Amino acid sequence: MLITDAQMHLWEPDRPERPWPQPPRSERSPEVGFSGEQAVAAMDEVGVDRTVIVPPFWAGERNDYAIEVASRYPGRFAVMGRFDTTASDAEEQLATWLDQPNMLGIRVSFLANPRPEQVDDGSLEWMWSACERHGIPLMMLFSTMAEKARPIVERHPGLTVILDHMALNLRRPPGEAWESLEHVIPLAAFPNVFVKVSSVPNFSVELAPYRDTVPHVRRLYDAFGPHRLFWGSDLTRLRGSYADCLSQFREDLDFLSEEDRDLILGGALSECLNWPSP
Repeated sequence: MLITDAQMHLWEPDRPERPWPQPPRSERSPEVGFSGEQAVAAMDEVGVDRTVIVPPFWAGERNDYAIEVASRYPGRFAVMGRFDTTASDAEEQLATWLDQPNMLGIRVSFLANPRPEQVDDGSLEWMWSACERHGIPLMMLFSTMAEKARPIVERHPGLTVILDHMALNLRRPPGEAWESLEHVIPLAAFPNVFVKVSSVPNFSVELAPYRDTVPHVRRLYDAFGPHRLFWGSDLTRLRGSYADCLSQFREDLDFLSEEDRDLILGGALSECLNWPSP
């Protein structure tokens, strides 16, 4: 089984050669980085083969460090990059976006650029259309606005949309965040929608093996099936251990077959993002 982590933030500290946006965008922005070396050590310790790097918003609209790490460790990393929608040549960039080394698509967090209100005002339609046209998958953090994914996937049936963290409301207490599934489950009707079952322990009010999350994960499994679910840790934000997060899907969820585990732990993501197994 080739195990792929669908999300991990890697970044460098703020430094003159690669400065963060000033002033810092968030009081929660960390002062230290999380390096490729740290990521590889964590992956090797628990048996994760590959990881998708998701550059964090606080370091700015840049992907250079993520691309460097992916090049430094061939076969271990790929990148879902940040994209500056305000750049003068933004639409032109999309035509060659996937030509960048180890670049698999774009991550849209709605935490900085673009802003959440742009989902409603139509100012991002050009981006959705261009990504659909060029076959660029999107990982999208809808968080407090899961219901707003539906109009996008309805208008763009050829656009690959991956719902980060199950599109749960990250501002709600862990036990209440699952209420967002009422907006997520109906999206299973759209074959271009996938779900990242990432940082599941963060939505539990229990210790490992996080049994209170099992009915919710089972709802997602029943709706989307194993071919459209991607396990991920979001390690730098993870509550609990990396090993426990992985163990839940590798060993604990008794409704999963071995084939299901193979798909959710990497096979389905490899196919969706066109990241072939070595």
